[in-house]
Amino acid sequence: MRVLFVSSEVYPLAKSGGLADVSWALPAALARLGVDVRLLIPGYPQALDKIAGKHIQTDLGDLLGAENARLIAGRLPGADLPVWLVDVPELFRREGGLYQDADGRDWPDNAIRFAALSHAGARLGLGIPEIGWQPDIIHVNDWHTGLLPLILAASTGPRPATLLTIHNMAFQGNFPAGIMPHLGIPGQRLHPESLADGLEFHGQISFLKAGIRYSDRLATVSPTYAKEILSPEFGFGFEGLLQHRAKDLTGILNGVDYGIWDPINDLYLPRAYGPGTVSDKKISKAKLQEELRLPIVPDVPVIAFMSRLAHQKMVDIVLEALPWIAGQAVQFVLLGEGDRDVENAFREMAHAHPEKIAVRIGYEEPLAHRLLAGADILLAPSRFEPCGLTHLYAARYGTLPIVRRTGGLADTVIDSSRQTIKNQSATGFVFDDATITDMITCLQSALSLYSEPLAWRRIQLQAMKQDFGWATSAQQYLTLYQSLTAQDKTIVRESDDLIFAQSVGQVAIGGD
Repeated sequence: MRVLFVSSEVYPLAKSGGLADVSWALPAALARLGVDVRLLIPGYPQALDKIAGKHIQTDLGDLLGAENARLIAGRLPGADLPVWLVDVPELFRREGGLYQDADGRDWPDNAIRFAALSHAGARLGLGIPEIGWQPDIIHVNDWHTGLLPLILAASTGPRPATLLTIHNMAFQGNFPAGIMPHLGIPGQRLHPESLADGLEFHGQISFLKAGIRYSDRLATVSPTYAKEILSPEFGFGFEGLLQHRAKDLTGILNGVDYGIWDPINDLYLPRAYGPGTVSDKKISKAKLQEELRLPIVPDVPVIAFMSRLAHQKMVDIVLEALPWIAGQAVQFVLLGEGDRDVENAFREMAHAHPEKIAVRIGYEEPLAHRLLAGADILLAPSRFEPCGLTHLYAARYGTLPIVRRTGGLADTVIDSSRQTIKNQSATGFVFDDATITDMITCLQSALSLYSEPLAWRRIQLQAMKQDFGWATSAQQYLTLYQSLTAQDKTIVRESDDLIFAQSVGQVAIGGD
């Protein structure tokens, strides 16, 4: 089984969020199952610096007008997986973020940048003679790679099967229709007769729509989210198309790489601990309080908020609740970045309550580990959440999550009630409505239980003993790959536009 895994980011070469963690851990888990998996990502400066065994694999020639495009081959540090970087200096070698400049503005040529990534992936999929390796499956991720299945669908002859994993429906890769002639795809794709086809989305083009429409199969990152995105509330305008493709959609829960996120072997912590030595967690708590210049008080619960500062993460509700939180016998710590006004609002609260609130803007990997180890509670609410990983990391560290019942959060956190504590199934705290009232009520329940050490310890131990490792999820993806390679795909030509038709005998994967 040969799989090309295409992503806009992968840890540790380039990271802006959880997609990078998944793009590292899932291929590594698939390799352990015997899959010949290779990765393809853009040639960002940091990726070129960090890749192991770097060498030029082949020239790509002209790539959407870039004449010096080439593939840089190497190995992924830590996982020892083969990686290709799409090296197009004018598109990817830039100071700033992966998707935005230093001022937080989207790069104006993002459509060209990620169309180039898709074209490079399609060339690998159809076979480059100098490489001598051709995938059976191309696994693409999110809107950045959404054009790749369309490009392959418009190709002649045999092609690899395609699978799109949707990590977040809110990010769609929508661009002005005028960019269409510069993307190297058939113009007929914009306004076909069937509204379910093509790229057009409310007068724009959508990379995510292309991926949903033209991938052979679709996946998303939790069973509950796979059901939610079929509804207007969570489908973000694509619910009709997703309902049309519901038989090809499955939800596979993201996993956790416990080689990185486990206090028993975490080198960022002052002392390792596990379920049998959870009392040593207090050492990390004292270290965190010292590092963030908070009073070192062992018995005061520390509430952590580690997140993008975005509407999705209910950051407005958290800010609204912060005066109430500051009035309790607690400490609140934040690690995150996002909207500049929101960042400043958190800074102002920290300035007003220096003994209660500490704020670090940005993302620091070592501090993220120390925060999860040193906090008692992780506040992780969301208006919608495809899967979420931070709350799963927190559970392993004995830091109990407070979440809203949606998406992957609903699939992975069991609310603490007297019954669930007694039967040892409780792993955190769950509320239903995205309101300050519901969130504060849940916080009050958590703080009340914190004052009962024996009950709190029971929940901690149950949370720490959960296994959300990648083995189960990787096996589910492998089964999905196997069903794809068993399909008999045919290519049909209609006028000058090429589309594919799946055979009647394809294997269907249900919405669960």
